[in-house]
Amino acid sequence: MPASIIELSQSALQNNITFLKKQFENTRISSVVKANAYGHGFEPYLKMAVACGIDHFSVFSSDEAKKVKSIIKEPVEIMILGWINDEDLEWVISNQIDFFVFNHERVDKFLEISKRIGIPAKIHIELETGMNRTGFHSKELNRLIKKLSENKQHFQFKGICTHFAGAESIANYKRIHDQIKKFKSLHKRFLKSYLIPETRHAACSAAALSYPKTRFDMVRIGILQYGFWPSVEAYIQFLSHNNIQTDPLKQILSWKSVIMSIKKVKTGEFVSYGTSYLAQKDMKIALIPVGYSQGYARNLSNQGRVIIKGQRVGVVGMVNMNMLIADITTVEKVNIGDEVVLIGKQGDISINVSSFTEISDQLNYELLTRLPLEITRVITK
Repeated sequence: MPASIIELSQSALQNNITFLKKQFENTRISSVVKANAYGHGFEPYLKMAVACGIDHFSVFSSDEAKKVKSIIKEPVEIMILGWINDEDLEWVISNQIDFFVFNHERVDKFLEISKRIGIPAKIHIELETGMNRTGFHSKELNRLIKKLSENKQHFQFKGICTHFAGAESIANYKRIHDQIKKFKSLHKRFLKSYLIPETRHAACSAAALSYPKTRFDMVRIGILQYGFWPSVEAYIQFLSHNNIQTDPLKQILSWKSVIMSIKKVKTGEFVSYGTSYLAQKDMKIALIPVGYSQGYARNLSNQGRVIIKGQRVGVVGMVNMNMLIADITTVEKVNIGDEVVLIGKQGDISINVSSFTEISDQLNYELLTRLPLEITRVITK
């Protein structure tokens, strides 16, 4: 067995997809799988999602699109939200991959390639509505519309889109509504020029839940499908608006290791590097072969928790590069090789990703995407 493994629950994902489809009826779901499927692993997650009926995937870059295409053999659509090397753009167009267009340089490049190879590019025009990241500003649209109108045979107008700036927080309420209004206004300018996009899409997980008017024809769902909420605020808002008491989502990821060694520590001795942890009593500790190089953050030193023998115990001392130490003084009948749950459930006790984020001030997204590629991922029921 490797030092640790990540288990992915097919039934938990099916629960989440069923929930999402119910919430977003008559709206297509694009599964956002950038950053190694939010740390869950491209290959296992993609296979699981296809089995749940997902047929549209969003990635950040052309190299991610290549990975998705190499894994999925079923007929699905792939959409690139961000980076494409100039050298890759011909591959993208030739393989009929959808992609965002957000500046004139990319317009000129895709038109040059499409004309040369005789294959229309599948484009999604991204509009700048107030986030000030990527997208065409309103002042650029006359030039853009003219260029597109003159080259209609060289592209398929697959979509028009934008991205909202912080829909997971009520503090951004006015900003989001201003963005919605601007998006609709800019969309009309294309319609007046007889440039009709097949799809309008703007909503990420947070916007899709909190602002139903942003769902349009398709929603780009990332964190929700994996069983996590965009923020505590979004979670509480959803529960209160729907008058339910329990979380309808299930986290599909569990992270497990084993005890590699057990030893005793006397009162007054320090544990691990430095002097951050001093034994206040005689202790028994377990060494676990997972450290910050495997994604268990160093700032969880003396704060993290793991589950051993159905009991939640504390991490003591500094988290090492390849090891962490747990206090098992109160745990009976512990042996080398016993299971250690870092994220997930053992018996009736659980540790979820939010436990880490509350302690370490990391986002769900941040912790998940930092889980190394090298950790073995396996699909479970």
